[in-house]
Amino acid sequence: MPLISNTPRVLPVLVCAAVCLVAGCKPAAPPAAAPQAMPVQVAPVSLSPVPNSDTYVATIKSRRSSTMQPQVDGNLVKIFVKSGDVVKAGQVLMRVDPLKQLASVQSQQGTQSQKKAVYDYNKIEVERQRKLFEAGVVSRDAYDQANQAYENSKGDYESNAALTDTQKQQLAYYDIRAPFNGIVGDIPVHLGDYVSPTTVLTTVDENADLEAYIYIPTERASMVRRGLPVAILDTAGNVLVKSTVSFISPQVDNGLQSILAKAEIPRTAELLRNQQLVKARITWSTAPAPTIPVLAVSLVGGQTFVYVATPKGDGYIAHQIPVTVGETVGNTYPVIGGLKTGEKVIISGLQFLQEGAPVKPLG
Repeated sequence: MPLISNTPRVLPVLVCAAVCLVAGCKPAAPPAAAPQAMPVQVAPVSLSPVPNSDTYVATIKSRRSSTMQPQVDGNLVKIFVKSGDVVKAGQVLMRVDPLKQLASVQSQQGTQSQKKAVYDYNKIEVERQRKLFEAGVVSRDAYDQANQAYENSKGDYESNAALTDTQKQQLAYYDIRAPFNGIVGDIPVHLGDYVSPTTVLTTVDENADLEAYIYIPTERASMVRRGLPVAILDTAGNVLVKSTVSFISPQVDNGLQSILAKAEIPRTAELLRNQQLVKARITWSTAPAPTIPVLAVSLVGGQTFVYVATPKGDGYIAHQIPVTVGETVGNTYPVIGGLKTGEKVIISGLQFLQEGAPVKPLG
């Protein structure tokens, strides 16, 4: 007799549950929400005055710069200053050994004393001879001889006195003095060196009256004129001082094929020094041109880009555009190509943007 089991048939139910679990029998997920637009500051591409300018290498030169050379021969016995010292007009900088000249002056003074004694004697003698002649004691010839001796001694004494004064004045040349207020340059000589009128002792430069020497290519000859704005820049492009063209050479430099223009440097420009090389930016003209803020521009792989807030649907997206810009004018770039007037460039959150990202313009 077959055995009949009373066990419930649960195996099919369990298999069905496992299949349902593996197959993901669960409620469908809700659709993903659209990305939220990022608030960004924007600025329109607008027309602003943009200068047309060129930048050249210029040299700062002092209108009062002196190379100090002695007017006498001898050995240096004193150097009273060092390089960089600020000196006053007439201040003694160096001294050449004056002993030889002092001896000459003293010798000349001795000779002068002798001639002075002869002159004084003849002056008394001619007066005595005059009285004797008037009294009829001596002849006219004796009086004339005394008078001649007096005139000769007088001329001899005065000539010697002038020579003594010259020797004394020559003594002053042994002190090398500053010709004006200024700053002492390099001192290539040393104590004890033998110097002559061809020896360069040092330089004295006054930084108060400076000029920028700018050599402009001849192709700009028709544009250069007095009064053009000039900006003196440092190596980083920062403006140190502003000036104008004050002089234009009537001749062309044959070697450089350029025209020399000068711009006076105001006395307030304390950072500039004689013979300093700087950049000089000359502005030829100014005209309206499209500009964008500096903050809108980013550099990627040597190319400049901006993000533009472009309308799409009911909102805006960020669209990256390559642009060509000129030199900065204040806090803006002049746009040479890539943008049109009125387009809105994004100036905030650039590091978080990517192409096509939704944005919400705030400016």
